Amino acid sequence: MSPSLLYADGFLSPLEIEDAITRALAEDLGRAGDITSIATIPAGTPARVNVVARKAGTIAGLPLAEAALRRLDPSAEVMAHHRDGDAVAEKTALMEVRGDARAVLAAERTALNYLGHLSGIATATAAFVQRIGDSKTRICCTRKTTPGLRALEKYAVRCGGGFNHRFGLDDAILIKDNHVAVAGGVRAVLEGARAKVGLLVKIEVEVDSLSQLKEVLDCGLADVVLLDNFDVAMMKEAVAMVGGRLVVEASGGITLDSIAAIAATGVDYASSGALTHSSPSLDVAFDIDI
Repeated sequence: MSPSLLYADGFLSPLEIEDAITRALAEDLGRAGDITSIATIPAGTPARVNVVARKAGTIAGLPLAEAALRRLDPSAEVMAHHRDGDAVAEKTALMEVRGDARAVLAAERTALNYLGHLSGIATATAAFVQRIGDSKTRICCTRKTTPGLRALEKYAVRCGGGFNHRFGLDDAILIKDNHVAVAGGVRAVLEGARAKVGLLVKIEVEVDSLSQLKEVLDCGLADVVLLDNFDVAMMKEAVAMVGGRLVVEASGGITLDSIAAIAATGVDYASSGALTHSSPSLDVAFDIDI
């Protein structure tokens, strides 16, 4: 399989991969490199590795695993059996690598850390997506990401069938309760935001009550409304009040057990920070032959 085909449909910038691999290998190899492998394995010893998913899940991070291996052994042969976004059974071989044993072992932990972590996020996202079936609601992530890994973790959400919220403070306006309080109310904060943003910048505003939602609708200045910690009955009423005039997002305490009922209210998006900050890693491993 060509390296370009390792990606899911949601492309991940090669610059993000390069930066992530550089930082991770520098952290692991330090000043002297893998002194264990250097001391115990003769130079030039070949090795063959099967990268295996020990548990069932949805895969994300294969391009990073490949990049880590190729960084330390540019001549390594990498044969992928799956691509990011694939759902696999337990004990599935994901990738075979033939290369220098020292290099393979030095890259192992970096490759597996990224692959396990991102696959865990993709697997959790896929579970949410499966739970809501053919609902129009889209599952999305938040900015509750590991510092320095946001682009990678958001890519993993897409691998699991989810969608991305804003990537940072600079690509969309999200007015929260503290902004409303400091600015002097819903109308004041929306008028201020609309007067300053560019043509293509979306404005989302958080509300915590139906009365606040009415204020937002009366202003007519927002593009998206975020229903913060609404219960299901309130969400349903809020969707009816909006009547398609705004995009509606539900957020706050959304779980796998509650997502189906939330989707049934008709909200457009349901966002969960837990997808990126609390998903357990998928168990993946290097099975090595000499």
